[in-house]
Formats: sequence, C-alpha cells, structure tokens
Amino acid sequence: MPTLSYRTAGESHGKALITLVEGMPAGVPIDADFINNELRRRQGGYGRGGRQKIETDRVEFLSGVRLNKTIASPIAMMIANKDSRLDDLAATPPLHRPRPGHADLAGSVKWLTTDCRETLERASARETAARVAAGALSRCLLKEFGIEVFGFVRTVGEATAKVEVTEQNWRELLKARDASEVYTPDAQADEQMKEFINQQKMAKDTAGGIVEAHVFGCPIGIGSCMTWDGRLDSRIAAAVVGIQAFKGVEFGIGFDAARLPGSKVHDEIGFDESQKNTPSLGFVRGTNNAGGLEGGMTNGRPVVVRGAMKPISTLGKPLASIDLTPSNPRRPAGSALTSAPSAPPAW
Repeated sequence: MPTLSYRTAGESHGKALITLVEGMPAGVPIDADFINNELRRRQGGYGRGGRQKIETDRVEFLSGVRLNKTIASPIAMMIANKDSRLDDLAATPPLHRPRPGHADLAGSVKWLTTDCRETLERASARETAARVAAGALSRCLLKEFGIEVFGFVRTVGEATAKVEVTEQNWRELLKARDASEVYTPDAQADEQMKEFINQQKMAKDTAGGIVEAHVFGCPIGIGSCMTWDGRLDSRIAAAVVGIQAFKGVEFGIGFDAARLPGSKVHDEIGFDESQKNTPSLGFVRGTNNAGGLEGGMTNGRPVVVRGAMKPISTLGKPLASIDLTPSNPRRPAGSALTSAPSAPPAW
C-alpha cells in the first residue's frame, strides 16, 4: 500500500474547506456518519467562540468514493462554510494591526502586505476541520485492522485529569469523555477546568491545555529506524506541532525521562505465550514509558502522545501591537495607537 498523505485548501471565510487524501486503497468502507460526528465533536467544547455556532460541518465526497467504498483514486472532501464573506469588505474589512501570538505579522512581512487578513484567513484554526475529515477518513481504514484511537483533554490551566488509561478501561473513559463539556473523562477535573476557563473569560483572557491520545492495536514495526523522516515518532511529532497553537509534543513519560535514570525509564521485556496471537506477538512490558515507540517504530504497546496547546491569540482585551499602514509609522510600544485588538472585528 502506498503512503497515505493529505493536503487541505480553503480560507476561514471562503466558500469551503477542501481535503485531498491520496494513497487510500480500494474497498475501504466509508462511514460518513462517523466522519460527520467527528466534525461535530471538533465544534464542541466549553467556552468556544461564536463561529462554532454558525457552522454545521458536514463532509461531501467529491471524488474517490463509490457506493460508500474507496476506489483507490484520490479522495476529495468538501466542508462548506456558512460564513463565507471573504470578499465582502463590509463584513471582513482589512486588518492592519497584527495580533501578538498569531501569524499576522510574519505573514504580512513574508507576502508584502499591510492587510493581515490575507494571512489570518489561511492560518485560522478553522482549517483544522479539513484535517479532522482526513483523520476520520483514515480511522475508517484503521478500523479494518482493529486499530482504535482514544483522545481526551488531560490538562487545562492547573486542572489535570487523574485517570490512567488502559486497554481494558478506555471504552468506559470514552463514554465519560463524551459526556464532558471539556472532553475530559475525570468529573472532578471537568469542574476545575470549566472554572479556570470561566475565570479567563471574565478577565477577557484565554486558556491553553494538554491533550492526550492513545492508539490501541498497533502491530510491532510500524515506522522505520532507517531514515529520520521514516520514524513514526518524527512524523507524529510533526503532525502535532503542525496544528495551530500547538507548541510541544511528548511520547510516553516524555520530558520526565530526562530527569530519571535509565533503569527507571526503559520498559523491560517479557514474553506471554497466551498473547502470542495478539498484535504484540506475545512480547509484553510491565510499563509503557516509551509510549509504544522505540527506535522510531511501534513496539506492540499502545502509542501514547501528548500535545501542549498555548492559549489562543484571540483575546477579549487589547495587547500592544503596531499599525502596518503607511500613514501610521512605528509608534512607541504601549501607546494608544499600538493597543490593537487581539481579534479581528466581530463579523
């Protein structure tokens, strides 16, 4: 099977988002309801912005699928934008003051424009809807091999979910996660996270957090130690930090491994004849500090990855910035003319 790859196209307030997936084999059953449910879950969450209430994301297959099965050709999916007023200057006026923490300034300099909107429309987290569609489509393939994925919010502010995820309990934790407004399976942490988010909203500020994903059923040897870009951990890390606002990634015990001796880090290997016919081929570990990855390859244990997301840059209170228009040259930081809204005008 060729390597799966995907690309996305579209702007936040353009007509639609497009996802192009290549390398999908023929004959994979496509569960459109599952994909649309993943898109709905993306739009959920506690304290989300008003844009999520405007859109009703659903995927439309433009190519690559016939009678609900893949046909090996590239798969094009479209997610229409209800709020598609990109060319309406009254609704989407130019934005000349770059927001700290966003792509506004770097993009304006790179593409020689004083209108930050031309950058922010593509850099917007709205683009992640197209990625969710690609991920959900890929999970249709993974299910054919018994590979399952479970993700949740581990931390918001100082509130952290105190749950241990195992191959035995993850389905129950999945139910608890889906019942939570912040997508955490820990009821106590749910309340603490919401309280922290409320505090930030009252202060016209924003919150970041840590998300965690577990992949069950991976056979040994996915990935490669032969090239840096063939390493599965390298590819996953790139995918995680490639998401808007994500600034860090770790596997297993992650950065804690740097603070411990090797005898407390490396997962000892055993063999259990009764598990010989499982994806692990009978090789067992008492711990999973490596997060299921050694030498860039899966080792039979669940893959465990966490990503750290910074607070979003769309704040409700102004932060110091500058005006990029020629009639407004550089001004001292903190002056009235440099206190730019950290969000585009309300549309």
